[in-house]
Amino acid sequence: MPPPPAAVDPSSGYCAATGTFHSLRAPLPLPPPDRPLSFPAHAFSLLPSPLPTQPALIDSATGEAVSFPAFLSRVRALAAALRVLLRVSPGDVVFVLAPPGVHIPVLYYALMAVGAVVSPANPALTAGEISSLVALSNPSLAFAVQATAAKLPPGLDTVLIDSPRFLWFLQETHDDGVMIPGNDVVIQQSDPAGILYSSGTTGRAKAVELTHRNLISSTATLGIVADEVVLLPVPIFHVYGFVFCLRAVLAAQTLVLYTAKRFSAREVLATVERLRVARLALAPPTLLAIVQAAEEDNSVIAHTTTLQVATCGGASVSPELVRRFKLKFPHVCLVQGYGLTETTAGFCRVVGEQESARIGSVGRLSYGAEAKIVHPETGAAQPPGIPGEIWVRGPFVMKGYRGDKDSTSTILDCEGWLRTGDICYIDKDGFIFIVDRLKELIKYKGYQVPPAELENLLQTHPHIEEAAVVPYPDDQAGELPVAFIVRRAGSNLHEAQIKDFVAKQV
Repeated sequence: MPPPPAAVDPSSGYCAATGTFHSLRAPLPLPPPDRPLSFPAHAFSLLPSPLPTQPALIDSATGEAVSFPAFLSRVRALAAALRVLLRVSPGDVVFVLAPPGVHIPVLYYALMAVGAVVSPANPALTAGEISSLVALSNPSLAFAVQATAAKLPPGLDTVLIDSPRFLWFLQETHDDGVMIPGNDVVIQQSDPAGILYSSGTTGRAKAVELTHRNLISSTATLGIVADEVVLLPVPIFHVYGFVFCLRAVLAAQTLVLYTAKRFSAREVLATVERLRVARLALAPPTLLAIVQAAEEDNSVIAHTTTLQVATCGGASVSPELVRRFKLKFPHVCLVQGYGLTETTAGFCRVVGEQESARIGSVGRLSYGAEAKIVHPETGAAQPPGIPGEIWVRGPFVMKGYRGDKDSTSTILDCEGWLRTGDICYIDKDGFIFIVDRLKELIKYKGYQVPPAELENLLQTHPHIEEAAVVPYPDDQAGELPVAFIVRRAGSNLHEAQIKDFVAKQV
């Protein structure tokens, strides 16, 4: 990635001549993009020698641990079984429908190592929803567990992860010479490595095709501490958890997979204490649950003495929730990031304690990223401080939507710019602030009303647990904002009080 042009402002990264914001982050050691290289081969080349002594993977519920030598051994054995016994070929799509567990990262790595395309999906989906996703990606094979296999379409060849057969695959008994890195399968970085599912900027599900290069660039991060214990109570079929899962291995961190059937804030905090977790990955609802647990019982904070960083992604976090978190966990650095499935998770993030003080920001552009803030109606590029739709470009941008050229061309132009559908602004110091979704703006008498703005305001009320704001058709105004409210336990808050509260502030 060449350095940004000299005309770039050193504080914001903005180039007035092109209307483009450039990343000002330090360069990352990425391999040349034209070198044949799979993501697993790249990841394993970064591991230290000798291999780390701490576990690579831990099951949070059972305590089952997989060492780094055992992880590599299982990946090699499973990769050989995929080729020799299951006849998986480069380019084959393999559907994964299973809850988190220590076998899933092994499966992800093994599939990509033989050139297959990993396609994980939410195991809680209905059979009809799963059938729609299978139709999009057209897999030749599926991996599932006994509890989810019945949801798969009939006729799709399926391997049960919780079966003796799969455990046998993990043994070194079917090696055909597959070695990772350096196997005999030639994989280009531009080849597809994963298919994840997203609604994009419309509500219809789409199959997002991510390449090995996308994953290599999105998992490359300076400043990751090896030997750290990372707890992942977010779904690993979602791009956020998927990338976190892959990154922990190459960074020589211990990844704790949260395997409880339901999220429990108290259980997560107890796991932090028991396994001496340093980094915790959260989504806004789980962040809220952690904060509420601490507000209800101050003693749970004592469980978090080893916790240094909490990462929150997947959706925007209200400044009020950030303040509540910092009040209860002042020793923990809360960092946010922002991205899409189409950008292989985050293309900007908060780094360090100083940047985390910018409450409301999702951080600065990552290395290799470029962005434009585009006026939704005129298409004009906006300077720092002015909101518009954020367009991004970089090595993390998807290959496209599989089998859907029309949707791909709608969101991704010929110059590589991806239209996110999110309204943001970038301030004079290069920090990105999300204002709202373009498609969700409420048009009230010609004015654009961001629902997130009203939601954040409502959530500052001491008697409101959660709030969601949606548009409602109105003949005179065009659309009216309507709020759905969850009151705090024991509150008798009523409609008139809420309207009065909002009217005094907007």
